[in-house]
Amino acid sequence: MPEPLDLPSSHLARLDARSADQDRTLRAMLELEVALENAAPGREPAWRAGVLTALVALDEATNDEDANANSPDSLLSDIKRTQPRLRTRVRGLRTQYQQLRRAIVSIRSELADPDEEADDYADVRRRLSWTLTALRHQRARESDLIYEAYYDAFRTDLNSEAIR
Repeated sequence: MPEPLDLPSSHLARLDARSADQDRTLRAMLELEVALENAAPGREPAWRAGVLTALVALDEATNDEDANANSPDSLLSDIKRTQPRLRTRVRGLRTQYQQLRRAIVSIRSELADPDEEADDYADVRRRLSWTLTALRHQRARESDLIYEAYYDAFRTDLNSEAIR
């Protein structure tokens, strides 16, 4: 098996930027899970406010992550530019992420609307749990794509230090 590759500094910077974005998004996801787990019956307004606060953080984190992933110097843009075979998968990942972003924005809008009657907290939990699961799946697919792209390009494993 080939030795892990020590990547050029430009690639390391892209990996670091992606990692920072994903760390921020993961923190927001965990905060939302905690807010969703809080008791809701009889205290729906407080529960709703806590969920909304956590959802705002997730919305901001995923918005930033999406903008950075779509920038011309991102890892996904580099893969799309340099590996034609993977362009369709990059496009698919970006499309799926946009769908998840729309779901987050939609639920946030619903929770933020003061004219809405008391939400069905079980339904909100279910919808947001699905969204969080889909985000985790998205992250795994993106990691697989990046690993595959770099393995194909350099015929070696990514250095474990670079991945962190």
